[in-house]
Amino acid sequence: MALLRNWGLTLGKRAGRPVARLEKDSDDPEVLRLKEAAATADWATVREVLEARAEGEGRTELLWTVCDTAGVETWITDVAEAEPGAALPRLLAGLRHVSRGWEARTSARAEDVSREQFEVFHERLRTAERWLYEAAELEPGWASPWYCLQVSGRGLEVGPEVARRRFEATVRRAPYHLGAHQQQLQQVCRKWGGSHEEMHAFARASALGAPGGTLLGQLVAVAHVEEWLSLDSGPDAAYIRRPEVAASLHEAADHSYRHPDFARRDGWLQVLNSFAMAFSLAGEREAARECFRASEGRVTEFPWSYLNGSDPVAAYREWRSKAGR
Repeated sequence: MALLRNWGLTLGKRAGRPVARLEKDSDDPEVLRLKEAAATADWATVREVLEARAEGEGRTELLWTVCDTAGVETWITDVAEAEPGAALPRLLAGLRHVSRGWEARTSARAEDVSREQFEVFHERLRTAERWLYEAAELEPGWASPWYCLQVSGRGLEVGPEVARRRFEATVRRAPYHLGAHQQQLQQVCRKWGGSHEEMHAFARASALGAPGGTLLGQLVAVAHVEEWLSLDSGPDAAYIRRPEVAASLHEAADHSYRHPDFARRDGWLQVLNSFAMAFSLAGEREAARECFRASEGRVTEFPWSYLNGSDPVAAYREWRSKAGR
């Protein structure tokens, strides 16, 4: 799923700089263990790994690891039905249906998606929501069911008011949940029925309202990229190279990855890659080099897939070279 998630990668060296190479595994040692357990229907191991991780943002990547694994739908619903009072299998059953829904829809533009694809998409998302609401009722303090409902709700086009309530339900439980904020940023984008003004206001308030070192600084970079993408050739460059855009990016960077409290935790690479792309487009070569250097050649699929959907690494390399790194 192209859902703003982080992918790690393997590094090499060439000509004094890291060779960018994309892989679909992060540095988290539990990811491979969990992926193997999910593929072999090893529920005991899946539960052990997930329950050992604090609920909330810290579980997000691991939940997607399970639910993006083919075949999980063939056994997880049986586990949920066998454990009627357990929230975790219901959460996974719901998220697996979300993942399968977006697989059916594909990442194509709406006009290129068939009626049959949309029917399967919506059917799977509606099934997902039933499981997710059950999980939320069983564990009212969990943020994860509400975050997952943000993802399903966008696909079902539940509308801005319902989407906002789901976002607020997530952040009441996990205030600086990166995935929740990423979903809400997309929700308020013009392409999903919002506006550029609403998108930028949400991004800036979220980023600067969080503690120093926040991952949420990424929202500012992504918002500028989103507006740039919405414009025709010519006006797009004129927009992204405005002095006020550069000032906005630097303000967010100072409060995010440049801050002394910034730490390498889930999502940090995607933050650096997002700023690398935004600063590159803005013509801020020194700031872009700083991000490319800090990322050490480690590419994340988002946001580079916006520039080259089939080869994000090629896009990263191209813009790294333009930055003189």
